[in-house]
Amino acid sequence: MDSSKGLDELLREWKFDPHALSVRLVKGADGRDVIQMRVDLGILQMETQGRPDGEQVEGYATFLDRILELEKQDPDFVMDDDQCFEADREFVQFYHRRISWLRLQHYHRAVEDAEHTISLMDLCRDHSPDDEWTMSHEQYRPFVMFHRTQASALAALDEVDAEKAILALDKGLEEIRVVFVEHEAEEEFDDDEMVVQLMRMRDSLREEYHLGPSLQEQLTEAVKSEQYELAAQLRDELARREAR
Repeated sequence: MDSSKGLDELLREWKFDPHALSVRLVKGADGRDVIQMRVDLGILQMETQGRPDGEQVEGYATFLDRILELEKQDPDFVMDDDQCFEADREFVQFYHRRISWLRLQHYHRAVEDAEHTISLMDLCRDHSPDDEWTMSHEQYRPFVMFHRTQASALAALDEVDAEKAILALDKGLEEIRVVFVEHEAEEEFDDDEMVVQLMRMRDSLREEYHLGPSLQEQLTEAVKSEQYELAAQLRDELARREAR
């Protein structure tokens, strides 16, 4: 082995910080953008397009694409051990790239990778070999949804649209609440650390930009007070804004 190909110099130049996520966007040898993440034992490098490792799965851009094709062929198929292994690999890869996009403040890209992960979670749930394997992934669904909601709101703030950011937070919080309800844990929702963080972000934006109650909050209050005609109007307005 040629010792000149070692990473010693590169690792010395870029010290590992155990208290911070160290990520950078650099040019590859052919001029393409790649993401590098400094970890305890070295450096992870990820592609910015397609699958983070740059590989295809049986001719498909990602394992998600492969599973979608399998579902078309057989809607009732059950994933085998190899497919479960590939799903786990893709979950980890997209997690690393998602948090990298967040650190780099490329929020739209973080949203895209979060949505990829949620779509893969949906398929793994629907074609799982057993409940234990399903729950090993479903337990992280609120976490991925938290990232997606946070990134969506920050992307809206980049566009100087605080109202859109608050709508993204409202929508995300409601979607996370649905997951808690599905798992019979609704009583834990308000005290969940991620939920509290998103609520604080929403309150901070409302105060900073002098915005009143959001449409979602108005809708919730209208339903509680049995103002169903108003609730219907608010739902229509929410749908119209989300369709923009």
